[in-house]
Amino acid sequence: MLVIDPEECIDCGVCDPECPAEAIVPDSDPMADAWTEFNARFSLLWPNITIARTPPGDAAKFDGVKNKLRDHFSEKPGDGDE
Repeated sequence: MLVIDPEECIDCGVCDPECPAEAIVPDSDPMADAWTEFNARFSLLWPNITIARTPPGDAAKFDGVKNKLRDHFSEKPGDGDE
């Protein structure tokens, strides 16, 4: 899972087609406020990633899984660029 810092987002839309899980919601979505807060929190805690990498081997297995955030989310960050 990646997060986008809402303070750095310029609403260009480039992230939307790049998200293989189609997990990015528009500002008009009822869940947008909650996701903005989530992104703001974890963008401060997790390392910055600026280099495209190969998705995890199990990414397809989790695509579409219900309750992913509740059942599988970890606050532990992955590897950043440094």
